Amino acid sequence: MYKIVSFAIGYLLGGIQSAILYGKIKGIDITQHGSGNPGTTNAARVLGKKAGMIVFLIDALKAICAVIIARMLFPNEDLLIGLYSGIGAILGHSYPLFFKFKGGKGIATTVGMLIALDFNIFLIAGILFLITFAFTKIVSISSLVLTASIPLILIAFYSGQPYGIEAMVLGAAVTGITFYRHKANIKRLIEGTESKLIIKK
Repeated sequence: MYKIVSFAIGYLLGGIQSAILYGKIKGIDITQHGSGNPGTTNAARVLGKKAGMIVFLIDALKAICAVIIARMLFPNEDLLIGLYSGIGAILGHSYPLFFKFKGGKGIATTVGMLIALDFNIFLIAGILFLITFAFTKIVSISSLVLTASIPLILIAFYSGQPYGIEAMVLGAAVTGITFYRHKANIKRLIEGTESKLIIKK
C-alpha cells in the first residue's frame, strides 16, 4: 500500500508543469515554440536563462517535496519510498493528468529525486552529467549518461541491503523512462543532427 500511495503523491506533484505555467505568465505557449517540450532546456532556449533556471528549480522541487512527504508518511521505508515517490513525480511530469498527458522529459525532476533520495548519488550522477556536457554541450546525451548511471550507483551503494535488488530495478526503471522519452533525441544523436544548447540571455 505504501508504494501506491507514495507513487500517487509523486505523480500528482510531478504533474505541475512549470514551463507551461511560466510561459503563460509571459504570454507564450511553450509547447508551440522551440522543440515544443515543456521542460528546462526548451524554456531556456525560448524564454531565456532565467526562465530555464526557474523551471529547473520548480521541476526539481516537485520531486524533493514528493519524497519528503512520502517519507513523513512512511518513515520505515526510506530508500524505497524515495524511489517510488520519485518515479511517480517523473511520470507525473512526463505524462501530466491535467495537461493532456503531454509533459517534459523529466530530467530536472529526476535530479530532484536524487537530491532527496541520497545526496551522494546525486553528486556522482551530477558530476557525470557535467563532464559529459562539458565535452559535448548536448543536454540530451548528458541526461542519458546521468540516468544510465543511477542503477549502477544504487548497486554500488545498496547491493548488500535486503531491498537492494528492488532499488536497482527501480533505478533501471528511471533509466528506461528517460531513454524512452529521449527516443527522438537518440535518433538525432545517431544521425549526428542533435542540437547543442545555445541559451538566450
